[in-house]
Amino acid sequence: MFLLFLLLSIGVAMAMNLFGHGIALSGDFIIQGAPKLTADAAGIPVSDVISASIPLVFIMGIVTVTTAFFLLRRDVKKGNIPQSEAISIEENEVQSHLLTRRMKTTFAFLIPILFGLDVVAMYYFQLQGGDATALIGGTAIFILSLLSVVAYKKKSLEQITDLFIQGFQFGFKVFGPVIPIAAFFYLGDSGFQTIIGEFLPKQSHGIVNDLGVALSSVVPLSKEVGAITLTGVGAITGLDGSGFSGISLVGSIAKLFATAIGTGIATLTALGQIAAIWVGGGTLVPWALIPAAAICGVSPFELARRNVVSVITGLIVTTIVAMFLI
Repeated sequence: MFLLFLLLSIGVAMAMNLFGHGIALSGDFIIQGAPKLTADAAGIPVSDVISASIPLVFIMGIVTVTTAFFLLRRDVKKGNIPQSEAISIEENEVQSHLLTRRMKTTFAFLIPILFGLDVVAMYYFQLQGGDATALIGGTAIFILSLLSVVAYKKKSLEQITDLFIQGFQFGFKVFGPVIPIAAFFYLGDSGFQTIIGEFLPKQSHGIVNDLGVALSSVVPLSKEVGAITLTGVGAITGLDGSGFSGISLVGSIAKLFATAIGTGIATLTALGQIAAIWVGGGTLVPWALIPAAAICGVSPFELARRNVVSVITGLIVTTIVAMFLI
């Protein structure tokens, strides 16, 4: 039964999505892009946000992944997963024979080592944001080029070009549906004025962000209400599908509540960041799920639907824990 779970493409897509777009992105401990945005808005050091987010990220991850696993296993037992969603495990014989077994073993160890060195370099040289992303992308290109040279030898330059073309074609194919789908989400942000017209007040930040500000301005001030509000505001601002667009707002609101309460600014900031990125960074908004869904051959809407219960459960538990940490 567990092997069947691993062979379900929807299960693999959920794992990629929850671990990559949820746990890794909401903490962002290495590149530190998200913590820097929230920390700057809250007026506190980045290290404070990262320290406060560590227990919350792990709790959110454990609860969400565990819930998702048991819900999917229940559906497998009931036969609610169509057989068409099973991954066909077939080795690519066309390219597989070009590498000897020894070469495959060497690259299996070399690739994680190279990416591990990237992490060390980011830490040692204090690389963040675009610099860290460029380092990872450059390493991936280097690995692709090295594999091509070893496998194709004299034809390697031609094959590298073909592989780049295939990658771009796959990217355009995958992200093509983003354009019409994302348009509806962006209507809640700056897209409203661009498409419909200048009907919002001048001080407006978009309908979605205005809802978050309005929510924060009418609730009473206490650490319990503060935690709930930061989770709510983060989730609301994440509905535009970006995740990062609203974390500056949650940082400002966290500073407001922490000032009134007298404590907990780092925890509130981390909580709002986690809520915004889990919702908008890629686990509930369909167009943000497209990469994982496309790689596994499943519908992004089906992937989002299966994530809803587990992510909401994780947010509730994480918010309760945050109340005790403030």
